[in-house]
Amino acid sequence: MVSTEAYGTWPSPIDAALTASQDGKPEFVGTVGDEVWWTEPRPAEGGRRALVRRRADGATGSVLPAPWNPRSRVIEYGGMPWAGAPREEGGPLVVFVHHPDQRLYAYAPDGPDEPWPLTPVSEIGGGLRWVDPQVQLGHGEVWCVLEEFTGGSPTDVRRVIAAVPLDGSAGGDRGAVRELTDDRNRFVTGPRLSHDGRRVAWIAWDHPQMPWDGTVVKTAEVTADGTFTGVRPLVGDIDESVVQVEWDRDGSLLFVSDVGGWWELQRIRPDAVTGAVVPTSRLCAVRNEEFGGPLWRIGLRWFQLLDNGLIAVVHGRGTTALGVLDPETGELVDAVGPWTAWSETLAVQDTRVIGIAASPYTSYEVVELDTATGHTRTIGAPHEDAVDPAYYPEPLVRTFTGPGGREIHAHVYPPRHPDRTGPEGELPPYVIWAHGGPTGRTPLVLDLEIAYFTSRGIGVAEVDYGGSTGYGRAYRERLREQWGVVDVEDCAAVALGLAEEGSADRSRLAIRGGSAGGWTTAASLTQTDVYACGAISYPILDLEGWATGETHDFESQYLESLVGPYAEVPERYRERSPVNRTDRLTTPFLLLQGLDDPICPPVQCERFLTAIEGRGIPHAYISFEGEGHGFRRADTVKRALEAELSLYAQAFGIERSDVPRLELRK
Repeated sequence: MVSTEAYGTWPSPIDAALTASQDGKPEFVGTVGDEVWWTEPRPAEGGRRALVRRRADGATGSVLPAPWNPRSRVIEYGGMPWAGAPREEGGPLVVFVHHPDQRLYAYAPDGPDEPWPLTPVSEIGGGLRWVDPQVQLGHGEVWCVLEEFTGGSPTDVRRVIAAVPLDGSAGGDRGAVRELTDDRNRFVTGPRLSHDGRRVAWIAWDHPQMPWDGTVVKTAEVTADGTFTGVRPLVGDIDESVVQVEWDRDGSLLFVSDVGGWWELQRIRPDAVTGAVVPTSRLCAVRNEEFGGPLWRIGLRWFQLLDNGLIAVVHGRGTTALGVLDPETGELVDAVGPWTAWSETLAVQDTRVIGIAASPYTSYEVVELDTATGHTRTIGAPHEDAVDPAYYPEPLVRTFTGPGGREIHAHVYPPRHPDRTGPEGELPPYVIWAHGGPTGRTPLVLDLEIAYFTSRGIGVAEVDYGGSTGYGRAYRERLREQWGVVDVEDCAAVALGLAEEGSADRSRLAIRGGSAGGWTTAASLTQTDVYACGAISYPILDLEGWATGETHDFESQYLESLVGPYAEVPERYRERSPVNRTDRLTTPFLLLQGLDDPICPPVQCERFLTAIEGRGIPHAYISFEGEGHGFRRADTVKRALEAELSLYAQAFGIERSDVPRLELRK
């Protein structure tokens, strides 16, 4: 029987401990012979990742026992941390990056030996780091991206494609690492070797471009001893973003470029002798959809070529689907299934495509599509309902109108409970979620963090504000030099739109976000009077500090496009920074920060707290030892969620006894 209780007071079986135990998702799927491998989160084990192996007979188990943790820190966001290869004897060989020391290790999981180091340790700066490995058994090497720190500053760094011997001879000798490219490009992806082994391609870019602004595809010939010669640019530019390249069997190069305004799949045929090329051709009719995304991590894959000539693609506008493209006809057929979000990681094996996908009612799982039969099935990390699905929210895909009539995309999750409803005439409180990036987006998937609030009677609206990906380059570039303006306006427009249509209580609106979303949250609280409170996690709060050495190399010049050239508009950096606008802050807030965060360091939070000292603004600051940019440990996630709920309860006038009361200082 459904009973009536005030919004925000409903009981829920989705507690913070349960939510924390489900945090994270499988990533970086690949094939090793006839097996499928991927990484999985282990929140209860200090947030480490596990490497999981699914054998041909369906048996599944972890490859590496604790404390092994395959995760790269290249550009701090990492990327593909492992590669495997079948061998004639002794079973498969896997090469992986171990997170604590960032060394490359090799391991034969069917053999008696423990993993052995392939690379040395460097004490300079952030040391030696590796990502996107490609095992080359013929050369006895693994080719990958090397990130090498040359000094103590986060920007004292060089990146090259390098070859590491598989015999371990470089484990204590940096000189045994063979560099395949020079460091004239600040950023590179891992190499893609042609089927005949004679050519190689990779993606490169330089500051101040970010990879979604402009990248260049470079190619080279490969000599018998594995040396790269004749390096030359092929496609791409400072205002064209190419995010993936792969060789076809006929010697042509497939790549995803946004030169036409959307990331689209294209083909080019470079001549190995003269360097001449046949003009590029689109492989799919113009659809105003994305066939790629932002290259936040190295080694992402939105498409893969099947042996029969078809191409598996992840594509969509807002939501994403897995499709199979016939490059000869342009026909695109989508896989059947409930999934609304496919990760940017695909693998193929004969006629099968393996990816990672989720839906509004299922968490991320490893999914296989057999293109010969059209059949799809879950083969790994299967979703299991931790509670009755009646407690899950039912999302609404919405488009709101912002300033100047511009469209704003959002996913709205109204409160939902099988046994509770709100009193007649009462409107629910709502929390606006601002995603990170800001060049990112919100997938339409089951998220127990959202269900944690909606099952208690608090609505959630995830906003893909201007600057988000998934809607073409023009939508993405709305944020150019407008960070702290367009994102703030768009979030406010969604919040007020919900209130004006009668879906949300105008007096009980909140905003939350982490990283760039933490910036938008803080900027919103110091620029508008829309919200009753806000939850700010590992944020950017001081643009000047971030632009002058307080972040890592990858994003050290990101503000040049988001805000403007610092040398030309320093006043804009000062004016927009929340740390300089605390005189306008009147609402309670929660500030959450990892103390080991190299991207948004704790010093920014400390500076912000100093700026509000003595102003009588209710607030709480919780910092976490051992956490970096984004929280991975179960106990951290649990405490953060409970603190956030307590903040809302106090700001919205809700009584809750199921979470510790957050102490708000003034």
